[in-house]
Amino acid sequence: MNTSHQHNVEEFFLLGLDSFPNFSIALFILLLIIYLLILLGNLLIILMVNFEASLHSAMYYFLGKLSLVDLCYATVTVPKMLVDFLSKRNTISLSSCITQLFFLHFFAGTECILLTVMAYDRYVAICNPLRYSSIMNRTMCYWLEAVCWVASFLHSIIQITLTCQLKFCGPNTIDHFFCDIHPLSVLSCSETVIIEIVFVANSGLIASLCFIVLLISYMRIIRTLVNIKFDKGMGKAFSTCASHLIVVTLFFGPSVFIYLRPSFSYAADKMVSMFYTVLTPLLNPIIYTLRNQEVKAAIGSFFGKKLCHNQ
Repeated sequence: MNTSHQHNVEEFFLLGLDSFPNFSIALFILLLIIYLLILLGNLLIILMVNFEASLHSAMYYFLGKLSLVDLCYATVTVPKMLVDFLSKRNTISLSSCITQLFFLHFFAGTECILLTVMAYDRYVAICNPLRYSSIMNRTMCYWLEAVCWVASFLHSIIQITLTCQLKFCGPNTIDHFFCDIHPLSVLSCSETVIIEIVFVANSGLIASLCFIVLLISYMRIIRTLVNIKFDKGMGKAFSTCASHLIVVTLFFGPSVFIYLRPSFSYAADKMVSMFYTVLTPLLNPIIYTLRNQEVKAAIGSFFGKKLCHNQ
């Protein structure tokens, strides 16, 4: 192959939902409503955690960070998708594509590790309640948060470094809503076997470590809950853990399907990707709000004080 033509693709076309061209306006309105709800729901939790004294604990500190990550995670892909629904030429430059891929994996990695940290927090709260405040102090929260950001940054840097080794000679049509590793690998004219192995190993390392910590934490939590007498405190602990497990399942399930396999294209890929990039950030604040009495009470108190202040 002539090396002068090995990297001549500087722009990609995103197919998106090309199967439903007649519904682009309706899909735009639906996605816009979902995105506004994502912004509203996650910003509300961030405000509650920061301004309501009743939520100034480690559990809600990390819940606030999860909402921040969800908000940023959706913003990486959804605004571009909204523009593409109204555009006749859905293009993205190579540099913008790489940038989108970096932030996609940065925030996805952060969420993955953050959910694991939240499981550890619940383990300490339920299995070591007398030592909870001393273990999960402010310094520990800062350190755990730093681990989330730094580890996900390193993960994303590795993914981007490998992606930048790929050469694109054409075609340049991405059968997806956004730039991601598998759709780009399919288009590459480089030898991708080794790179794909490293891709999967990199994602698999984070997923495996997070899964092991989650598994150990919840095995011990379940054993503790089974051995203690059921009371109001146990009911609250069970509800909190159930909410967290629902969120973990919603995020990890689709992510494992997409990333922990070679770069084969499946018809379900776009729908699964839509689930973990759009629906999960929408559902997370709903799940935590509806199943958490303290958050609902804090929201009522917050708006109650605002109403009284305005009167």
